[in-house]
Amino acid sequence: MEKVHNMKTENGEVKEEFKAYTDGSVCGYESLHHLLKENLKPQHFQEVSRLLLGLNGGKVLDTVTHSESATALSLEHDFDLQAFCFRADREQLREPRVVRVGLIQNSIALPTTAPFSDQKTAIFKKLEPMIDAAGASGVNILCLQEAWTMPFAFCTREKRWCEFAESVDGESTQFLQKFALKYNMVIVSPIIERDINHGESLWNTALVIGNHGNIIGKHRKNHIPRVGDFNESTYYMEGNTGHPVFETAFGKIAINICYGRHHPLNWLAFGLNGAEIVFNPSATVGELSEPMWPIEARNAAIANSYFVGSINRVGTETFPNPFTSGDGKAAHADFGHFYGSSYFSAPDASCTPSLSRNRDGLLISDLDLNLCRQLKDKWGFRMTARYDMYAETLAHYLKPDFEPQVISDPLLHKKSS
Repeated sequence: MEKVHNMKTENGEVKEEFKAYTDGSVCGYESLHHLLKENLKPQHFQEVSRLLLGLNGGKVLDTVTHSESATALSLEHDFDLQAFCFRADREQLREPRVVRVGLIQNSIALPTTAPFSDQKTAIFKKLEPMIDAAGASGVNILCLQEAWTMPFAFCTREKRWCEFAESVDGESTQFLQKFALKYNMVIVSPIIERDINHGESLWNTALVIGNHGNIIGKHRKNHIPRVGDFNESTYYMEGNTGHPVFETAFGKIAINICYGRHHPLNWLAFGLNGAEIVFNPSATVGELSEPMWPIEARNAAIANSYFVGSINRVGTETFPNPFTSGDGKAAHADFGHFYGSSYFSAPDASCTPSLSRNRDGLLISDLDLNLCRQLKDKWGFRMTARYDMYAETLAHYLKPDFEPQVISDPLLHKKSS
C-alpha cells in the first residue's frame, strides 16, 4: 500500500511531500533493479546496471532458464524465482568447477500470537515448495535464512521464545534431511541451537547437512549485536567454533552469520581457511542497515577471492507486547521491515540483482569455483598482504599498555609568537 503525505503551500495549494510504501516495496516496485529497469531508457539501464552490478568476465551475467516444475511452484506459491550464471575463464589444466547454489528468503507464515507449534509447522509447510523448486532446478547447495524456524523475536527479550531452540538433530534437521537425500543437496540450516551437553545453553548456529542426509558439522555465530532492538545477547552469546570451512561434495563452504558481516577480519578468517563460498544468513531491517547491505558482502567477496551468498528475511513481524530500543523513543511492537534483497557476489566484483524486497524468494546461481583462484592470481591479495605486520599490530593492541602509533606535527601545538 502507498501512504501519501501532503502539505499546504502558502497559496493554499496541497502538494505531495513524499510517499511511503507500507508494503515494503521500493516506490511500488519489488526491488531497485525493477524500478530502474521500468523507468530508464534501455541504454541508460544497461549502463547503470554495469556500474551497480559489475561485469562477469567482461559481460553482463547470463540468466538461467527455470525448469517448468520450479516455475509452476513459484507461480502457485507466489515466490520470486531468479537464476543467473557466473562464469570463469576456460583453463587448460583444470575443468570448470560449476556448482549450482540456492538462497531462500521468506516471511513467517502465521502471526506471532499463534501457538508456537503451529507457527513452526506453518513455516515448514511454506518452505517445502521452495525447497522442492530448488531441488527441481538441480541446486547442489541450498542456504536458508537466519533462525528460519521462528519469528526473529530477540528484540522482545522475552524468554518464552527460547522454546523454539532445538538440538542439532531436532525437528528442523529431520525435516531438511529428507530433502538433502531426495535431491542430493547440501543444506545450510541456521537455527537456534539448544546445547544439551552444556547445560542446555543456547547458540545461534548454522548446521551443514550433507547431500547424504548426514550432519557434516556446525558453526556458531561469532559476533552478537547489541544495537537498538537487536538485543540478542539476552538469548545467546558469541560462538566458540572459530571459522570452520566445510568440505562438501560440491565445494568448500563457510557461514558468516548475520552481524559477522560487519567485521572484516571475520570474513578474512573464513578465506584463510580456504572457503570458496561463504553464506551470510541474516535478519536485518531497512532503517538500520539497508545502505550497507549491497556493499559489505560484495566487498568481502572481492577482498577474499570467494563467492558470497547473502540472505535476508522478508516482512514485518509484530509481537504481542511492545518493547523499547533504549533510545528514549516510544515502545513499539515490531522491528521494522525485513527487506529481503538476497543476492550473490563474486570475487570479480560482479553480483546478481537482488530478490524482491517484499516477497518470499528463491535465488539460484551457477558458480564456477575456478574463478576464485583466477582472481587470486590476478590481484595477488594473498601474496601482497602483510599478515605478519597485521599480527604484530593486533598483538600490541591487545596489551593493556597499548599506545596508538600516532605521529603529531611538532608545530601543531606551538604557540604563535
